[in-house]
Amino acid sequence: MKLEKYLGCSKAARGLIKSDLVLKNAKIVNVFTDRVEEGNVAIKNGMIVGIGDGFEGKEEIDLKGQYLTSGFINAHLHLESTLVNPQNLISQAARHGTTTFIVDPHEAANVSGQAGIDYLLDQTQDSPAHVYVMIASCVPASPIDDNGFKLTAEEMKPYISNRRVLGLGEVMSFPEVINGDPEMNAKLELFDGKVKDGHAPDLTDRELAAYVIAGITTDHEGTTYEYVMKERAMGMTCHIREGSAARNLEMIIKGIVENNTNTEGFCFCTDDKHIEDIMREGEIDHNVRKAVSMGISPIAAVKMATIQAARCYGLRRTGAVAPGYDADLVVWDSLKDFNAQMVFYNGERIDSRLKVEPKPVPEVLLNTVHLGDIDPAKLNVPADGKPYPVLKMIPGQIVTKCDYQVLPGKDGFFVPDGKLEKIAVFERHHATGKVGAGVVEGYNLKGGAIASSVSHDSHNIIVIGDNDRDILLAVNELARVGGGYTIVQDGQVFDTLELPIMGLISDKSYSFVSKKLKKMINRAHKMGVPKDMDPFITLSFMALTVIPEIRCTPRGMYSVTEGAFLDK
Repeated sequence: MKLEKYLGCSKAARGLIKSDLVLKNAKIVNVFTDRVEEGNVAIKNGMIVGIGDGFEGKEEIDLKGQYLTSGFINAHLHLESTLVNPQNLISQAARHGTTTFIVDPHEAANVSGQAGIDYLLDQTQDSPAHVYVMIASCVPASPIDDNGFKLTAEEMKPYISNRRVLGLGEVMSFPEVINGDPEMNAKLELFDGKVKDGHAPDLTDRELAAYVIAGITTDHEGTTYEYVMKERAMGMTCHIREGSAARNLEMIIKGIVENNTNTEGFCFCTDDKHIEDIMREGEIDHNVRKAVSMGISPIAAVKMATIQAARCYGLRRTGAVAPGYDADLVVWDSLKDFNAQMVFYNGERIDSRLKVEPKPVPEVLLNTVHLGDIDPAKLNVPADGKPYPVLKMIPGQIVTKCDYQVLPGKDGFFVPDGKLEKIAVFERHHATGKVGAGVVEGYNLKGGAIASSVSHDSHNIIVIGDNDRDILLAVNELARVGGGYTIVQDGQVFDTLELPIMGLISDKSYSFVSKKLKKMINRAHKMGVPKDMDPFITLSFMALTVIPEIRCTPRGMYSVTEGAFLDK
């Protein structure tokens, strides 16, 4: 801290000068004593300088007994997955009480490399919140992926000195870690002494031990209480995820409550959450609210959303209402409903009318869909009476099951029958013409096709449909607009949400995106997609080659558990 700032804070703390702001008559959640304490909070130069009576402020606000906590921390998210400009997302989420974001830019990096990372850093530089970055570790996510760029340790080096870079983003390819792949190990070594985020679904005890030995300390892929407790036993911090597709909170919190488990090693994150869902149900406040409704004590839930995440990432002045901590504060109506009444960032109130203007988009991030010639014959899936590997979706999860079934067909090729549909992925970065096609169960779409250029993590074009005509129409529609989401029904484009920035992000306002997305989601559900499934985010994960058990890629159907293509 610079001396001039410190002296101002010191004088205000000792009552020698007025504070900038005093919040009076607050019920303060103390994350150090696990108590709710009544008092006043004095703020100077964006920092909390004192708690108690006798402080005078240039401005004073009477909270009239409302609850006060530190601003919430989203321990892991991908800004790109919200679909809107990062500035729009941050300003919207901040109104829900999240004032610190730990961002992994690997979606942007997989499409546009360093230019994508630089875009997210630049766009969030002046946000009304603390936005930190974990540099994407797996670009591509696995050696068999067809993405836009490859990010090496050498290319990561310039980011190490950036004060907003906290460490290495989720390390997704655990085989490369535990088998000592030289390129992966170079990245791990580069970030020695910094936090290394994990991505470790369904590892065996011995695999997880080898993974942790590499210095990886967090994970957000736990879907069951038993699995996260295995991670906790090895010292990992577990981020409980509640996104638009992967909703893991209920199962994990249920186990914590039933077993009276210490919550010290847990934080909250959203990972991938649409702006429409944030506007409808909230951000980290939704996680806290839901956890409390299931039996977690309000103070424990607040600690998971504040000080525990701050300690995990070494943010020494974030996460508590106490002297010396940043004045990122939220006034809540109650410790049950957690409706934010006022939000402060660096001691200044975030106005509900706040509008943040996005910065210009570099030309290199536009027009990123390059399909090349499309051969319709590549959509053919054999139906020869032999069992075929079907990608079976699981409600509320992004993991899948591989289920061998004899396919219905005509003239030796698969024909969707209402239960089974066709899934395909088209390479879109280098116009290679690669197309992988397979069979999916559980999406239940009838009378059309749904396609997306958001398909983790390579972000090729992924599509599910019950006929080839609508599948090809949907893919060509996304090529026409430069990426996005589209729904085709009975040979006609119903609607398209254009995502021209890297095929991932809209250039429109969050209200525009939310309104259009709501309309399209409703139509997808009317076409048969289950009501409890987000049709777009769930679809986007069906290409992610580091999540068990089976995925569709531009090279064909791939078994994550076996590490091999299944239809070759």
